[in-house]
Amino acid sequence: MRICVDQISAAGVVGAGGAGFPTHVKLSGRGDVVVVNAAECEPLLHKDKELIRAEPERLVQGLAAAMQLVGAARGVIGIKRKYDDVITKLRQHLTSGMEIYPLDDTYPAGDELVLIYEILGRVVPPGGIPIVVGAVVLNVETVCNIASAINDKPVTEKFISISGSVKHPCTVCVPLGTSFAETISSAGGVTITDPAFVVGGAMMGYIESDLSKPVTKTTGGIIVLPSDHFIVQRKLWGIDKVVRVGRAACDQCCFCTELCPRNLLGHPIEPHRAMRSLGFSLAAKSDVPGTQFCCECNLCSYCSCPEGLDPRNVCAENKRKILAEIKAGAPRWTNPPFRKERSNQHFKNRRMPTERLIKKIGLASFTNKAPLESSLVNVNRVVIPLRQHIGATSIQVVKQGDTVSKGDLIAKCPDNALGTNIHASITGKIKNISNDSITIEKI
Repeated sequence: MRICVDQISAAGVVGAGGAGFPTHVKLSGRGDVVVVNAAECEPLLHKDKELIRAEPERLVQGLAAAMQLVGAARGVIGIKRKYDDVITKLRQHLTSGMEIYPLDDTYPAGDELVLIYEILGRVVPPGGIPIVVGAVVLNVETVCNIASAINDKPVTEKFISISGSVKHPCTVCVPLGTSFAETISSAGGVTITDPAFVVGGAMMGYIESDLSKPVTKTTGGIIVLPSDHFIVQRKLWGIDKVVRVGRAACDQCCFCTELCPRNLLGHPIEPHRAMRSLGFSLAAKSDVPGTQFCCECNLCSYCSCPEGLDPRNVCAENKRKILAEIKAGAPRWTNPPFRKERSNQHFKNRRMPTERLIKKIGLASFTNKAPLESSLVNVNRVVIPLRQHIGATSIQVVKQGDTVSKGDLIAKCPDNALGTNIHASITGKIKNISNDSITIEKI
């Protein structure tokens, strides 16, 4: 089968496990290996492994297409060795040049730079991207969407794990634009009276109070927790509180730095120095340049710090300030120090076991399974955002009152811009078009 990146672009494929970078751009490069990120290291999330278990042939087809497009002779699927049933099933479908790499059960095994080092032994330099070391990294669902794209099926659905305080923790497939409320209802609804909702993972996700918000191409999970849970309370800290508490209590023990996964790869990210900077300013400083290499995994804040402080948010605030300064004309840090040898010294024995992490952040009492429901969640109305990806907002190609079928193009990427196409996720009538979304209702 002849495959081209235009098929991936036309289908609206973006990174389904992260920020939503348009996949056709990533597949326009050249690499010697494609790595499928099936680590899924966030506690209580299971949609990737459930998708592999249900559709291994689709994953393999998508991987073969990605390998062909980037010219890679090797494709590696990194998945935790504890999922031996999934590995056994998947291995039966592998084709030439493909292999499975069993990963240890640690966090953040799914960070793409950590994954590349684990699987390939290559260290991406500070500020670099995987292609610098010849690797292309793709999320499981992204790879499956590539398979659909080469069969002329655009992205119209999203797999999501729903876990925590719900009646039936599960993984569901919903049309894009389905509300969070309807998505949670598909798991039987909440089982507590004071729920808070974490969208994404417990470690890197965010609190969402508006359940009318829609599922997008990058939504990976919804975790329902009591509003007084440790994870919820920490995510609600504002930067003013982070700074105030950090200035008062940080004793410079350096545990945040010693257990930082990017520091362990040799990158010049030192969260303890970011915390030290708080003592000299009422706001997070932007003069700690290493903070721009923080992956925001939250290990420092939720696990490493014995004082319960929040180095992650200090680093994230610094990073935002540095990027703003660069955008305003400040010079980039062009030659950051890179202690590559450090990855061989401490990386293996300073990883965080997932079981310990789950206990540490108070999730051990929740069901850590989310089996895939076999049928697509049925909804009568969707609100589809025009920007659910990195890049420019997509431009509508329909008008109010139009009738569309599932899979029809409703918004396209602007000419000569980074972006992607967006398609109708249900068959129905265009009920409303705003500057940032298109609403479709079933007829």
